[in-house]
Formats: sequence, structure tokens, C-alpha cells
Amino acid sequence: MQTPKYLRAKEMAKYLNIGLSTVWLYAKQGKLTPKKLSDRVTLFSVDEADKLINGFEVA
Repeated sequence: MQTPKYLRAKEMAKYLNIGLSTVWLYAKQGKLTPKKLSDRVTLFSVDEADKLINGFEVA
């Protein structure tokens, strides 16, 4: 199955194996850029999330 380019916050939390509140914290800190489609729909880039977690790799 192909990974979508964008995920909603709940899906992104599952994808990154973090809590939903952490997704929103990362958005607030500028680590993830939210793309607001409407009042109730916000998407996050999977590519950006991949770059974020690759930056946290422990040597």
C-alpha cells in the first residue's frame, strides 16, 4: 500500500508513533507545518514528518 502525501493529525500521530497532542505541539513549535483545508480539516506532510524523524536518529 502506498503512503499518502498528507495525513490528518490523528493519522500523523499513529504514523510517527507519538501522541496527538505532540503532533499539535510540533506544529506550534514549527517542526511540522499544518495545512488547513477548512475549519475542521488540517493536514500534515508525510515528507516533512519523515525529515523530522530522520533528524532525531540516534547514532
